[in-house]
Amino acid sequence: MTAPTLHYSPAPRSGLLRPALPLLLSLALAGCTSVPLPPWPVPGGTAKAPPVAAPTPIPATVAPPVVIVQPVPVRPAVVVVAPATPEAPYSAAVAARFPAPSLIYSTPGLQEGRSSFTSNSEIQTWLRDLAASATASPGMKAALLPIGQSQRGEALEALVLTRAAGTDAAAIVASGRPTVLLIGQQHGDEPAGSEALLVVARELIQGLLRPVLDRVNVIIVPRANPDGSADNKRATSGGLDMNRDHLLLNTPEARALAKLTRDYHPTVVVDAHEYTVVGRFLQKFDAVQKYDALLQYATTANIPEFLTKASEEWYRRPLVAALKAQGLSSEWYYTTSTDLADKKISMGGTQPDTGRNVNGLKNTVSLLIETRGVGIGRLHIQRRVHTHVIAISSVLASTAQRAPELGQLQPYIEKEITSQACKDEAVVEAGPTLTQQELLMLDPVTGADKALRVEWNSALTLRKIKARVRPCGYWLSASSKTAVERLRLHGVQVRRVTEPSSMLGDIYRETARAAGVRQDVRGNIADAGQIVKIEVALVRGVIDAPIGSYYVPLNQPLANLVIAALEPDTQSSYFANQLIESLAGSARVMSEPALKTEELP
Repeated sequence: MTAPTLHYSPAPRSGLLRPALPLLLSLALAGCTSVPLPPWPVPGGTAKAPPVAAPTPIPATVAPPVVIVQPVPVRPAVVVVAPATPEAPYSAAVAARFPAPSLIYSTPGLQEGRSSFTSNSEIQTWLRDLAASATASPGMKAALLPIGQSQRGEALEALVLTRAAGTDAAAIVASGRPTVLLIGQQHGDEPAGSEALLVVARELIQGLLRPVLDRVNVIIVPRANPDGSADNKRATSGGLDMNRDHLLLNTPEARALAKLTRDYHPTVVVDAHEYTVVGRFLQKFDAVQKYDALLQYATTANIPEFLTKASEEWYRRPLVAALKAQGLSSEWYYTTSTDLADKKISMGGTQPDTGRNVNGLKNTVSLLIETRGVGIGRLHIQRRVHTHVIAISSVLASTAQRAPELGQLQPYIEKEITSQACKDEAVVEAGPTLTQQELLMLDPVTGADKALRVEWNSALTLRKIKARVRPCGYWLSASSKTAVERLRLHGVQVRRVTEPSSMLGDIYRETARAAGVRQDVRGNIADAGQIVKIEVALVRGVIDAPIGSYYVPLNQPLANLVIAALEPDTQSSYFANQLIESLAGSARVMSEPALKTEELP
């Protein structure tokens, strides 16, 4: 397969248009001058510069009326009297650095006089009304998909918008158009992304983003954690951080998203969050967070280089330009641990457990967008929603503009990954690289920029911790049914052995063991129990594969996700988290096996 053409188109230098979305369409949907990337490696070890081709422009046919100020009626059952504005956690000088945008966004939760954000029932009504109104637009199709239930039984729903033949998964995949999956509020105390996705949904059906649907399918999950939202808490009602559960799939919320991704095969996934503004940053650095948006794409072991370059060149750079054009600031995503003595700043984690990293292992362009919001309630909410709307609209526009190239990219990457089975090296575990960086925050009193020289854990350059020869596949015992179920929820091909067989492989011999807890760059992850931390040695031998055991081949597109799940000596693995009970329940298959197997039903 020919390597896809990749190029970055800088935003034109035109002045501001009115208001936000017309500007974004002029920046991202119009044709631009293309600048070639440096040569990229291709299979076979040679490198060549991809041919330069101008992106196909999308006609800017939409007039610039403002439809996002449309009022939304508030049902009497949810009308509340707003209490007195709580005292801001910083000075008026800091607050003045974040003026409201020049337009007002209207959703149920953004209505004047509200003290609560849009409720789960209001989101359901909003989505149903939009889906019904979409029928008035010739050729547009919309459907509200029930994708699961939360731990308390709240409905988890996704709005599908398309001009394909239908809204079912088969029709969406057959359309040949890239699909963008937009996910909001995995953390319940981060509401701006959810409110923004309601705005984006309306704009796609009734407003200025409608031309995007000529080239792109869009799926929107405005609120992935309805229980946490109702409680205004980060975790799910069971106390789990669902955004650390995307490999293990212990929560019904994460399982619902995994099934949606498996069935609809998105090309791009956007995860909308908010980040802590004061809290431990004020305690550690006597400073307040400055940036309107923090951004990061997938940064975990075995992400294909082409995917990283596409994420950077086609998405992050235009996104930064779109935010800047609106006077909004941005930086790479970063956080700091809850240990007040630890002054390091870390980019988003390198573990294969977050939505950002797991979706990268599924070969999607996977983007994290975080606005400043945790810990400040409704303060600056219009600006926070505005930031998300601009950022998400940029991603949609970039996808529409790059639709032909994206159609080449994903099949190319999948073929390359499939061809790597039984050869080359697989990174089992990687970590960030410690560097130093100057970071701007704000003085909590004067509001002035405060430059800090910090130790910076960079996720852009990964430090290899463990690496092994890539196997041909993995053998799993017949008792590994839970692991098999979770892999198949991801879309991994797993085959069941139908005749007794044997094969050459490596078994894992335990050399050390300890109990522990999963950790991320913030500290201990909120989850239900301890993990088994082990060290292993590989022992070559003959593996018996009885009837009813399983074979997971690596000559498939999700091979890198399989490696993350099945190499036992990492904190994210299925063995460490007891989805595989015994170390003897899995082995690395090191030559193509002659197995009699069958597809699982």
